Amino acid sequence: MLTLNVVALPSILPIFSAQPSNHQFNYLLANTGRRKLKVTRPRANFWDSIRSGFLKDNSTQVVESPSMLQEEEEPQPEEFVLVEKTEEDGVVEQIIFSSGGDVDIYDLQTLCDKVGWPRRPLSKLATALKNSYMVATLHSIQKSPGSEGNEQKKLIGMARATSDHAFNATIWDVLVDPSYQGQGLGKTLVEKLIRALLQRDIGNITLFADSQVVEFYQNLGFEPDPEGIKGMFWYPKY
Repeated sequence: MLTLNVVALPSILPIFSAQPSNHQFNYLLANTGRRKLKVTRPRANFWDSIRSGFLKDNSTQVVESPSMLQEEEEPQPEEFVLVEKTEEDGVVEQIIFSSGGDVDIYDLQTLCDKVGWPRRPLSKLATALKNSYMVATLHSIQKSPGSEGNEQKKLIGMARATSDHAFNATIWDVLVDPSYQGQGLGKTLVEKLIRALLQRDIGNITLFADSQVVEFYQNLGFEPDPEGIKGMFWYPKY
């Protein structure tokens, strides 16, 4: 299990780079230039951060009953053009990032087939998406010259997160179309999903990673087995 603990959301906007250097974050400050992301580690240890929700000095807080708490507005889903390029034949391709959960279940199955994932029942896949706290997607939209209103749209990337809506979130199903890999899109997808979770005050973010992608997530700030803590699994014995 990999864990990312953060306590403060930087007031900076990520910039996508088609050729990321050494997996470093590049950010653009408003009208000021570039700087690297600095993740602030909490003083509390891993378990304390979960139990206390990053309370200062682990002090006790008196909380009003849920009926007396004023509901805070949830940040609105984002959708914007991440990359735009024009081919030699004049075809314009845009890669759109969205955190609104717009996923066609059959498009997702096709994408899973492309990356070689085993097929899962569509009904369960639909339920997993429905019960996710957040679903982030990358879509490719191609526009040919003179074909106004006849755009070609396809799903090329997705990641989702489940959460207790308060302290913790777990990222699942990070995948990018093989023909679009190697452009930094997977890194950008996870990075923006993390930012969206931080905007909702989720400070403890975990995921499970295959051995071949552990380094990829470490370069994004995740820490394997913090303080020796292991992910535990239970499987049916039949």
